Amino acid sequence: MKVQHIMFVCTTCASVWQGGKRVGVSGGEKFLQRLQELYSDWELQSEFEIQPVECMSACNRSCVISLAASSKYTYLFGDLSPDMPLSVIAGVLECASKYYTHPQGLLPWAERQEPLKKGILAKIPPIPIPMQVNSQKAQIPVG
Repeated sequence: MKVQHIMFVCTTCASVWQGGKRVGVSGGEKFLQRLQELYSDWELQSEFEIQPVECMSACNRSCVISLAASSKYTYLFGDLSPDMPLSVIAGVLECASKYYTHPQGLLPWAERQEPLKKGILAKIPPIPIPMQVNSQKAQIPVG
């Protein structure tokens, strides 16, 4: 079975709010648009999905992305400005390529492109694959 790789991009990051409603285009939406410009020519486009999501609860570190795949570490990165040059945003896809090729999805600090060196918010271990369970059910004494 093929492992699905996903980059989640928060579209609520760096929003302007007036009267309890979001106004205009958020920084997260701008970051997503700029990332998608590069994604259209990325060699891993068919292997790595970019999925916009509402809030990822890291508002004080916006803009935020996450790299995730089953049986791999999940990373959460923040402090990504939608105003970064495209050459810097390209570093996000370079890092995603490294994540894709590493069997556990490990991204050592020294191998990360800017701006993902300083913006790390979380590195979450993969959920372990359950061991095969013996087909016999345990006998629980009654009484």
